[in-house]
Amino acid sequence: MAEPTTEPRRFDPQRFDLQTDPAALDDLRRRLRAIRWPDRLDEGGWGLGADIDYLRELVRYWAEEFDWPAQEAALNRLPHYRVTLGEPAPLSIHFVHARAVAAPGLRPLPLVLTHGWPDSFWRYSKLIPLLTDPGAHGADPADAFDVVVPDLPGYGYSERPTDRPRSSLDVAHLWAELMAGLGYERFGASGGDMGSHVSRYLALEYPERMPAVHRTDAGVPRPLGDGADLTAEEQRWIDDGARWLAAEGAYGAIHRTKPQTAAVGLNDSPAGLAAWIVEKLRSWSDCGPDGDLASAYSNDEILTNVMIYWLTETIGSSMRMYHANAALPPEQLARRVEVPGGFSLFRGDILTPPRAWLDRSANTVRVTEPERGGHFAAFEQPARYAEELRDFFRPYRAV
Repeated sequence: MAEPTTEPRRFDPQRFDLQTDPAALDDLRRRLRAIRWPDRLDEGGWGLGADIDYLRELVRYWAEEFDWPAQEAALNRLPHYRVTLGEPAPLSIHFVHARAVAAPGLRPLPLVLTHGWPDSFWRYSKLIPLLTDPGAHGADPADAFDVVVPDLPGYGYSERPTDRPRSSLDVAHLWAELMAGLGYERFGASGGDMGSHVSRYLALEYPERMPAVHRTDAGVPRPLGDGADLTAEEQRWIDDGARWLAAEGAYGAIHRTKPQTAAVGLNDSPAGLAAWIVEKLRSWSDCGPDGDLASAYSNDEILTNVMIYWLTETIGSSMRMYHANAALPPEQLARRVEVPGGFSLFRGDILTPPRAWLDRSANTVRVTEPERGGHFAAFEQPARYAEELRDFFRPYRAV
């Protein structure tokens, strides 16, 4: 009897359209109209978390005025695909693949963009056309990119892992497989939040394939060794990070340790889900001196982000990635990136690392500090973000 043979899985991306069952929207409106609101202190505001008065109005708009089919149709103008990646436990990964409008005779640089939490490919939805067709937006056509924007496993329209959550290192291997399958042996990477970690691991694990890597942060500050060789500026950054975690990091502690407990409520209550996400959008974005969310996002933009979580039921699986990252061994966090690195540190982001730390942890060749924009700068300030990527990667297109 002949031995069975195992054929290697074929890389076979399939076109994918976002499609929502009308019954899901009816169920959502029913839930939104039946919310049991908590009480609040007389002064209200954002001091103890989500502002209930703000959320009441957002939820009213969500239930009565928000047009998800129109937002879904706009998102579907991007070229969406799904493909199965990874062994031995494969996952179906959703990604946007937008090819460049390239200048004649020039080969565009492929670029993989990785989002973080609490978002999805949504983070880069405004940015993609600026990168693929710079000539149509007042920039040099020679700076065009082929752009790939995947949803992390358990986020957006990618499959939710049920065996174990995937870490940023795991995702880097998936993205390397994705880019190779698309025909890109050589490519750049950029990201923020979780996407910063994934981009870092791509550069660490596949330096021969990456001419350069770009990030918008250096992660949460962490001590290295006994700290005796840290500069005073680096030590202040680490101390500031500890204070930030004490004041703002409760969400992360829950995600790392008991995400399933919070997921029960957040997956069941659209208002609870909105509160969990919107409070972070306000805290981490550049909302001006008054902290006005409307200065950074419209209601439609906020609710589109929240809707992707609601419809895909990915709030629990997205939080579990924190648990996976917390289990990475310390030696992984201490590795130095030798691929040329650039950092765009937007002033409205959470914590801005000093140059000494960037040089310590990476082969840092360029650092800028754009005055406007925060943690979601690709969505908040897409034109400036596009300019940052064009300027940084320009010397590496032919390397």
